[in-house]
Amino acid sequence: MADRASWSRRTSDAATEWAFATGWRVVRALPERAAYRTFAQAADVMWRRGGDGVRQLERNLSRVQPGASAGDVSELARLSLRSYLRYWCDTFRLPTWSPARVRESFVLERREILDAAVAGESGALMVVDHSGNWDHAGAWACLRYGGLTTVAERLKPEGLYRRFLDYREGLGMEILPTGDPGLVRALARRLREGRLVPLMGDRDISRNGIAVNLLGEPASFPAGPALLGLLTGAPVHPVTLWYEDGRTMGHVHDAVPVPDGPRDEQIIGITQGIADAFGAGIRAHPVDWHMMQPVWLADLDPERLAARADAGATAPGGMR
Repeated sequence: MADRASWSRRTSDAATEWAFATGWRVVRALPERAAYRTFAQAADVMWRRGGDGVRQLERNLSRVQPGASAGDVSELARLSLRSYLRYWCDTFRLPTWSPARVRESFVLERREILDAAVAGESGALMVVDHSGNWDHAGAWACLRYGGLTTVAERLKPEGLYRRFLDYREGLGMEILPTGDPGLVRALARRLREGRLVPLMGDRDISRNGIAVNLLGEPASFPAGPALLGLLTGAPVHPVTLWYEDGRTMGHVHDAVPVPDGPRDEQIIGITQGIADAFGAGIRAHPVDWHMMQPVWLADLDPERLAARADAGATAPGGMR
C-alpha cells in the first residue's frame, strides 16, 4: 500500500509539473488575444464548477462588500477569477516581454518613495497582497533598481518549485526559500545593503500569525514583515496592486509608523497598519484580490486556531 501511495504521489507530481511546463511553452506560442481569451473562458468554467477555492473566494469577497447580494458576490467572484487567470496568462508570457513593454505596462503611483529609499541606500521593505500581478511589479522593479530580494513558498512538487525559481530569477529577482534557518539574517543584510525586499503580507502560511482587524473582522496576517522592519529599521511600505486599462497598477502607501511600547505590541501595531492599507486597496479593487484561502479567523479550522494561540511570531511571508 505504501509503495502504491508513493507511486501515486510521484505520478501526480509529474503530471502537475508537466501541466505547468506545457502551459509555459504553449501559452507563449499562442497569439496574444487568443491566449487571454482562453484563460478568461477557463476562469468562467472554474466559476461555474464552484469548488472549495471558489466558495472561499466568495466568502472572502462577501466581507469586502458586506451589503452585496449573493448574486452580486457571485459575479464579483467570476470577475476575480478572470483577473486571477489573467495573472497566470501574464506569468506564462512575461518572460517573452521586452524591457520596454514591462516598463510601459506597469504604473506605480508614488514611486518616488522607493526611488528615494534606493538612492539613500536605506533599503525599503515592501509588503504586498495577492492582488493584481506581483511578478510584473517585481520585473519592473528589477529593471528600475537593478534587482530585488524576496521569499518564495517552497511549492510541491520540487520540480515545479524549481521552475518558478528559474522563472523569477530570470526576471532579475533573488529568491530565498521559506523555512531557511538563515532567512531573516539574509533579508536583513539585503535591506542594509540598500536593496528592495518585497514580501507577501496577507496570507498566514505559518499557522501562527498575528490577529488583525481586516475590514471590520478579525483576520490572521503574518508577523514577519513587521518583525523584519523592527530588526533592521527599514521603513515598511504596504503596496497594493490592481489591473486597469490593460496595465498593472500599483500604489505605494506611507510607511507604517512604529508604535511605542514593547516589541510584541509594536509587531501587532505595524501588522495592523499593513492590514489597514490592504483593506483600503482591496475595497477599491475587489475583483483583483485573488485570495482563495481562508484569511479571517472565522474561516480557520479549530486545529489551526489552537496552533495560532500557542505559537509566537512567524517568519517573513513567501510569494506563491
